[in-house]
Amino acid sequence: MNHLRPGLIIAAVTLILDQLSKWWVLYELDLPARRNVPLLEIGPVGLDLTMVWNRGVTFGLLTGDNPWNQIILAGLASIIALVLLRWLWKAENRLVACALGLVIGGAVGNVIDRFRFGAVVDFVDVFAGGWHWYVFNVADAAIVIGVGMLVTDALFRPSPKSTQTS
Repeated sequence: MNHLRPGLIIAAVTLILDQLSKWWVLYELDLPARRNVPLLEIGPVGLDLTMVWNRGVTFGLLTGDNPWNQIILAGLASIIALVLLRWLWKAENRLVACALGLVIGGAVGNVIDRFRFGAVVDFVDVFAGGWHWYVFNVADAAIVIGVGMLVTDALFRPSPKSTQTS
């Protein structure tokens, strides 16, 4: 059974939600000027919107002022998205298709940022006590969830029953 359609729908919805959320924090909330907006705090645990322009890779790795970094990172992410689309075309089950849709939609969302802004728009800041997780966005969350689903599928998918020949 072909699982391409659900995967593509999830990729499109992920991309739209990612870009809408970034538009909202940039232009409606004006987070670049405000820098930080507290949202929720329950004891020492909380959630803020904090403006971060991520010019590197995951967790701010490979940052630098070299303009080629953004082109190389965007190109690499685009190639990965194309490879994932090919995998999606041959997805073994609906879980894999949905997971790939999340990863593809998230990757494309961050590639769009790199071309538009020269950096990825990150703004979700989760903290506990004085410890803050890396600031992330909807695309990053989708990628992490999608990869988690792929790992879960790889670890727990029932193995195909071996066929015995006489």
